Amino acid sequence: MSRKATIPGRKALPPAFTYTQARAAGISAERLYAYRSQGLIDQVARGLYRWADAPQVDQDLLEIAHRAPRGTLCLVTALARHGLTDIIPPRIDIALPRGSRTPALRETIQVHVFARETFELGRDELSIGDGLSIGIYSPERTLVDVIRLRHQEGADVAWNALRRWIARKGSKPAALLAMAKHFRGAEKAVRSALEVVL
Repeated sequence: MSRKATIPGRKALPPAFTYTQARAAGISAERLYAYRSQGLIDQVARGLYRWADAPQVDQDLLEIAHRAPRGTLCLVTALARHGLTDIIPPRIDIALPRGSRTPALRETIQVHVFARETFELGRDELSIGDGLSIGIYSPERTLVDVIRLRHQEGADVAWNALRRWIARKGSKPAALLAMAKHFRGAEKAVRSALEVVL
């Protein structure tokens, strides 16, 4: 019999689980902390655990998936995921819809508040393992956001990302302009950016 099968409560829990889920599976607080001391589980964040032998995942993304299910990778983080920048982001940028509760997250995660009415535009899902996923904005949505928020991220970041995107096969400036129409003042900014880089 494998060691996994002999750990009480193991079968009832996914690879990553919360303290509340562990308690609901019949694992007492004392047993949970004993599992941690024995190296059977790792503590990802406060109240969030993972079986030590589970396949590796990005623990920051895992925390976002658990604590901020609507969290969506945006700005420079999304640019990097889409291969539109060489910048290694010093933090993980996530967007939450305005009016949402902002959970306590690691210092390496920066929360941005985006308008609720446009929050879902260009939002896709990114699988992070453990059967979990988080949101990520499409390249077009990300470019529009970086251009309209260039005072925060830097115009050079926006122009370089736009140049890379245009160089890709199948990139259509019309699609970028169509996305920009949904954001006040963004269409003019995107047209100006296209003039700069084309």
